Amino acid sequence: MRIRPILSTLVFLGLSSLSHVSHALEFRSVGATPIIMYDAPSARGMKVYIAAPGMPVEIILTSGAWCRVRDMQGDLSWVEAKDLVSRRNLIVKTSTARVRQAAEESSNMVFSADKFVLLEMIEPVAGAWVKVKHRDGQTGYVRTSDVWGL
Repeated sequence: MRIRPILSTLVFLGLSSLSHVSHALEFRSVGATPIIMYDAPSARGMKVYIAAPGMPVEIILTSGAWCRVRDMQGDLSWVEAKDLVSRRNLIVKTSTARVRQAAEESSNMVFSADKFVLLEMIEPVAGAWVKVKHRDGQTGYVRTSDVWGL
């Protein structure tokens, strides 16, 4: 097992054995503690990597107590649903994201966030902008094209 930062390199595994799966498309985040990502919906599965606290994931499907999730790189893995929280975090996917006072390019910059920095989504998407909060408490608007997890 490898300890990994926010990103993974998991190879896609088929889903043909999941006949009782409920489909959902939503985003959640890893809770306050790191969690193990598996290659199958079981603690007996191969441990693929450890996901960092706060990491956003896209829920692809749910099967009982397990969720099939996609990370920022598009890699798929399985996690226990109880280890995910509904708080919406976003990851900066561009080299630098400029967070502004208002949802417009001409607005003053509050701060900038480098690639892979986590930002909490505090308001729903408004057009091409989303209101976010940095862990130090600063808030502002970032372009949706600069972040992943929406």
